[in-house]
Amino acid sequence: MIVPQVHSDGVTISVRAQPGARKNGILGERAGSLRVAVTAAPEKGKANEAIAEVLARSLSLRSSQVVLLSGETSRDKRFLITGIKTEELSTRLSNLAKKT
Repeated sequence: MIVPQVHSDGVTISVRAQPGARKNGILGERAGSLRVAVTAAPEKGKANEAIAEVLARSLSLRSSQVVLLSGETSRDKRFLITGIKTEELSTRLSNLAKKT
């Protein structure tokens, strides 16, 4: 189960990245992290940008609401989500998990 964490600027979620995939998308949940696949290569931040875009689109957010907090060069990342309440984000994450 993905549990959003309250942050002073919004809410954070853990993401497990899969760069270099065949297509962009949400793959589900694993060990408390949202699994996100992107076609972009893990070089010069391209995959991080693509993950942020997939998150924004999948969670019905603006791209400016999704910011990488940590894990720039790691598969395990933390993203800050702004402009949404924790409960609403939990609901949207739960709905994503049901679709995968």
